Amino acid sequence: MFEQLKAIPPDPILSIIADYNADTNPRKIDLGVGVYRDESGGTPILDCVIEAEKILLATQSSKSYLGPAGVAGFNSSMGKLIFGADCDVIQQGRLRTIQTPGGTAALRVAAELIKAGMPSAELWASDPTWSNHLALFPAAGMEMHSYPYFGVGTSSLRFDEMLESLRQREPGDAVLFHGCCHNPSGVSPDPGQWRIIADLAAERGFLPVVDLAYMGFERGAEEDTLAVRLFAEKCPELIVASSCSKIFAMYRERVGAISIVTGDAHKSAAAESVVHNLTRKSYSMPPAHGPAVIDIILSSEKLTAQWMNELDGMRNRINELRKTLAEKIAASGIQEDFSFLQHQSGMFSFLGLSAEQVHRLRDEFSIHTVSSSRINVASFNRSNMDYFVDALGRVLN
Repeated sequence: MFEQLKAIPPDPILSIIADYNADTNPRKIDLGVGVYRDESGGTPILDCVIEAEKILLATQSSKSYLGPAGVAGFNSSMGKLIFGADCDVIQQGRLRTIQTPGGTAALRVAAELIKAGMPSAELWASDPTWSNHLALFPAAGMEMHSYPYFGVGTSSLRFDEMLESLRQREPGDAVLFHGCCHNPSGVSPDPGQWRIIADLAAERGFLPVVDLAYMGFERGAEEDTLAVRLFAEKCPELIVASSCSKIFAMYRERVGAISIVTGDAHKSAAAESVVHNLTRKSYSMPPAHGPAVIDIILSSEKLTAQWMNELDGMRNRINELRKTLAEKIAASGIQEDFSFLQHQSGMFSFLGLSAEQVHRLRDEFSIHTVSSSRINVASFNRSNMDYFVDALGRVLN
C-alpha cells in the first residue's frame, strides 16, 4: 500500500527548526518560528496560567469526555471576550462559540462549515497571508483567490486596491481577514479603515471570516477585537477562528475556538449542530486541560487582571524591540530604510530581502528565517540584536 508514497518536502518552518537545532554556532538566531520569546530567549509559562493550573489540579475530579462543544465556561468566556459581554449577537442568541484543538482546527472547521452551507463558495485571502491558510481551505475543497494587501516597495497596506477587489465580492463569497497583527506582514488596517471594510462587507453581502490569533498584541485585548465587533454589528453572518496559543502562551496545549454568528438563534443552533457533526468525524472530542485553565483565568477577576497585565507586557516588549531594531539599523550606516519596523504591529515583519540574502544570513551568520525574509521580532534580545544588525549590514553591502 505504501510503496507508491513519495516523501513530501518539510514545511519551511519545520525545516528551520531542524536546521537551527543542527547548527553548532553559539551565536545562532532563530527568527523563523512563530513563538513569543522573552529576554532570555525562552517561551515562559504565564504566571496566571501557573496559578490556574494549580486550581485545576486541586479541583478536577474526572478525565471523562467533555462532549463535542468542549469546556462550556471557556466557550462562554471566549465569546464574551471577543464580542463583548453585552453585544447584540449574544443577547439575541445569534452567537455560538465552540472549542477546537487550536486556531488551526478552528480554521479547518470553518472551511468545512462553509462548504456544508454553500458547496460552491470560494474564499478570498490577503496577498500574502499565513502560509497554512493556503493549505487548510483547499484541503476542505474550497477554491482560494487573493486580494491585494501588502505593498512590498512601501511596506504598507494597499488599502485602495484592497477595497477595489472587495467591491467585486458578492453573496456566496467568503473573505478571510486577519483580525489584528497581520501574519506575515505586520501591517493591519487602522480603525477607520476597518469601519470602511465592515460597511463594504454589509453592502456587498460576502461572508467575513476572521482569523484572530494575536488579540492584544497590536493595541490591546479589547481594542484588537474591533474588526470582529464591527462585522458582528453590521453583517448578518460571520465566522471567527480564535487561538489562545500566543495570547495565553499555551502553544502546545492547542486551545482555540470557532465562533459563528448567523441571522437568528435557530440558525445558530443549526450551525452548531453541523459543527458537532463535522468534528465528530474528525477529532471526535476536544481536549480539556488548556481550555479548563483559560476558563479558570477568565472566570476570576484577579487572574483576568493578571493575564491582561502579562499580555500588555508581551505587547510592550515587542513594540520596544521594533523601535530599538529600527534605530540600531539606522545608526549602523545601512542605507536601506527599515523605519517601517516600528510602525507595524505583532510579532512578524518582512525585511524585504532576497532569497539569496536570506540564505547568506543563514549560511554565513547562522541567522535562520524563511526565504520570504519574514522575521519574528520577538526573537530578538539585548544579546543578539547587535550581531544581527552587523550581519544584515554585511549581507546588504
